[in-house]
Amino acid sequence: MPHRTLPVTILVADDDADDRQLVAEAFGEAKIRNDLRFVEDGVELLEYLQRRGKYVEPDSSPRPGLILLDLNMPRMDGREALSLIKEDRNLRSIRVIIMTTSKAEQDIVQSYDLMASSYITKPVRFESLVDVVKTLSKYWLEIVELPPNEPDASA
Repeated sequence: MPHRTLPVTILVADDDADDRQLVAEAFGEAKIRNDLRFVEDGVELLEYLQRRGKYVEPDSSPRPGLILLDLNMPRMDGREALSLIKEDRNLRSIRVIIMTTSKAEQDIVQSYDLMASSYITKPVRFESLVDVVKTLSKYWLEIVELPPNEPDASA
């Protein structure tokens, strides 16, 4: 098993306050203690990642190792945010997992075309959400080797 010296920050971008609360509770129920942060739309996600606005201080915006991204959000949706993340050489190595209510084939295909790492349809039942969170944690935080927290300045 890979050994991580620093915990991975998980950034959740979702405009629905109830969904954000359920994700937080699912991580708690699954006993996953990683730093969990939340933003409400794609604009705020990019501000966080680029350390602008209220996220200018590094302590307020630790670089995430994983982003859980909803597709349907106001101001800037997840598709556009994903595209901008993957176009940015300092951000493209961050693993972005689409976690949305959409089961539309077009959304799935487009997400992978935009270089999403995974596509997950949000479970309806809380117990199923906890199972998804446990599986995500096992795979992305224990099995997979993620790139270092900070981008290589020479990249």
